[in-house]
Amino acid sequence: MNPRDTPIVPQGRMTIDPEFMSGGADMQEILQIFLSLVPVLLFLLVLKIFDSFKLIKFQMILVSIAVGGLVALICFGINLFFLGPIGIDLDMYSRYDAPLIEEFFKGLFIYYLIRSNRIGFRVDGAIHGFAVGAGFAVVENIYYLQVISEASLLLWIIRGFGTAIMHGGTTAIFAIIAKGDVDQRNSTHFLSFFPGLATAMIIHAFFNHFFLPPLLMTLILLIVLPTIILFVFQQSEKSTRNWLDVGFDSDQELLDILSSDKISSSKIGIYLASLKDTYPPEVVFDIICYMRVHLELSIRAKGIMMMKEAGFDMPPDPTILPMLDELEYLEKSIGRTGKLTISPFLSTKSQDLWQLKMLAEN
Repeated sequence: MNPRDTPIVPQGRMTIDPEFMSGGADMQEILQIFLSLVPVLLFLLVLKIFDSFKLIKFQMILVSIAVGGLVALICFGINLFFLGPIGIDLDMYSRYDAPLIEEFFKGLFIYYLIRSNRIGFRVDGAIHGFAVGAGFAVVENIYYLQVISEASLLLWIIRGFGTAIMHGGTTAIFAIIAKGDVDQRNSTHFLSFFPGLATAMIIHAFFNHFFLPPLLMTLILLIVLPTIILFVFQQSEKSTRNWLDVGFDSDQELLDILSSDKISSSKIGIYLASLKDTYPPEVVFDIICYMRVHLELSIRAKGIMMMKEAGFDMPPDPTILPMLDELEYLEKSIGRTGKLTISPFLSTKSQDLWQLKMLAEN
């Protein structure tokens, strides 16, 4: 939240008909509130509607919005410190320092969600990212509504359709790029988050430089950022469907092998039999049980996603929590070495780990 995000717009550029204002200042205040707060929330609603799988609960979106609002307050305090006691020049700070600080703090919550396997796909990252940015923008604009309430409506159009969308868009783009890198590397190392964060900071800094007239910059942002996000939505949902189709079939095939009499003659059966030379029999048994429970939960999670995409809301399954408890017990029993031993057969990529989180929260 920094003052330079608010471009100075001459009052004479947009005026309101005195007859229109004859009803008092209430109508103008309503317009200011609508223009500054509603557009970014409407776009967030559009993203939620476009999400075919509906995997993110509404409560979690509200949490992301609230976190974004809290980040705005934190950044406001940091900005006051640098602009006050430190005495940094406003133009230099807004162009180079504020974008780094604000995008870093907005991205922290997305970093947490990805690291804790609470974001399964780039679509989810885009929604959470835009929600954090929307919360930031709403709190920021509420503040400016108090301190510059006499500004023209053009200023609130720029803030509502430009600055607010910028805050939501940059954090969404960070989440999209970060989630893509994490999936590609199959690692949540901090380097996987750097490209997305750098991209968000550069876009924010470019916006704050005001190379173009504010209204033109707003129009460009309003076209470019939503187009990028919606394109990623389409591509991510396509890859999610492919993952569902391939993953469901491979999980079911592997579970059938583990549950049948043919396991001893299969490649995985021969491999598991060789583990008897390395592990005690009871550990080998727990490894097989772990694989079975993990596969059953994975199949159920993919089934829930398919039903959600088809428009059905699945009721809670009372057998899932005991299975998750059993999986946790077996995971401790076989240890990290045991999990590495079966990694060639049992996928532990971020989407697969996310499935278990989803089942635990449903």
